[in-house]
Amino acid sequence: MLRAWSRGNYFRVGGENQINIQGAVKLKNILTLLFTIMVLTACSNEKIHYDYKYNGEGEYWKAQYSFKGTEIWGKKDGTITYSNENNDNFVLTYKGSLEEISTVKTLEYSYKTSAGGGSSTMEFDEPPTEVTFKHGGKSGNGAKVNEDEVIQVNVKWDDYEETFELHNKNRRKDSY
Repeated sequence: MLRAWSRGNYFRVGGENQINIQGAVKLKNILTLLFTIMVLTACSNEKIHYDYKYNGEGEYWKAQYSFKGTEIWGKKDGTITYSNENNDNFVLTYKGSLEEISTVKTLEYSYKTSAGGGSSTMEFDEPPTEVTFKHGGKSGNGAKVNEDEVIQVNVKWDDYEETFELHNKNRRKDSY
């Protein structure tokens, strides 16, 4: 026997069983919200941001290399997708005074990472005007530098040459 009561929004089914309509509506709203979140999560991209800084020095030169970017993982038509964007910046600094390198005619430097690297050669007709030299760029969907890698730097100035390594001192403890 089914009887409806208007007061309290209860239905009586048979004898002892009662269903609270307000509770059922709340449960329906919660389930709808959870389903919507699951659908949106399945369609959204996962973004991973990274910002690595590598430092090192030799007897005459010191350098810093920074690599910053974002990886985007997603899913399209059942296939996993991946893209990335990154910026890198290399700064090489002579540790002595500007006067000490005033006679330099040629400066060459290079750095090598797992994602590539960079190099520059400068010819000076007049003495250098600064002790810091910069190289950088931006790329999309290229290789990513590893957080724990060691970057090799080579500097040649006239008849001198120095090689040293850059290390990421702030890498996560779980990196190997």
